Amino acid sequence: MVKAAGAKGAARTSVWLAGKERRGGRGGGQPSGLDRDRITEATVRLLDAEGLARFSMRRLAAELNVTAMSVYWYVDTKDDLLELALDAAYAGFPLPEPDADTDWREELRGLAAAYRAQLVRHPWLSPLAGRYLNIGPNHLAFSQTVQRVVRRAGLPAHRVTSAISAVFQFVYGYGTIEGQFLSRIADSGLSPDDYYGQAMRSALEHEPAADFLRQSKEIMDARGGATVAEMLDRDFTFALDLLIAGIEAMVARG
Repeated sequence: MVKAAGAKGAARTSVWLAGKERRGGRGGGQPSGLDRDRITEATVRLLDAEGLARFSMRRLAAELNVTAMSVYWYVDTKDDLLELALDAAYAGFPLPEPDADTDWREELRGLAAAYRAQLVRHPWLSPLAGRYLNIGPNHLAFSQTVQRVVRRAGLPAHRVTSAISAVFQFVYGYGTIEGQFLSRIADSGLSPDDYYGQAMRSALEHEPAADFLRQSKEIMDARGGATVAEMLDRDFTFALDLLIAGIEAMVARG
């Protein structure tokens, strides 16, 4: 749902474009037991475990117990491999059936929640989503489903992409920040609730932040939520409801 960044006026090429066809079958020096699917799966595992900054083709080859040159038989560049991993992350989305007799609002909520979950589960997804063209089969299936669902809301055609942007750019931002926050917590060795409590106590020792927190106490108490997870879920759910209500209001205005 995020546009790919260009480089010096030219769009980045894609592993999905002509000339980047899938390589398959054994022969010509291919390593035994290796294929592009297995390489992509290992890439996703490594990115989840170690993050984007530490990922390298050499590290991947070691994980697969092959040489780096063996990996390059299946992908031309590291960029190609990261783009394959990016699309693989979109394979986990539960997509509603085209003929499902379900309210578009509930389908949109389900798609937004699934996108948020993937952004949190794979913190490397958000930076890569802004780097590539996002034309892999899994991403296209997700995007086509989103478009179909939003069109059912009754907006005129020239407003559909704006509505999609409002919802999914919000989810992208929310899920990205949440994923980074939870990654930082994981690095600390604390539970999310312990980390949050420790951070709040530290903030109260800094007078400018403490003043703001005292002013915000009523709002934060009213929000409720006994745990960090509950607070995050409540904020996300209500913000998404606001966006859906906005779509409904624009439809009503014609």
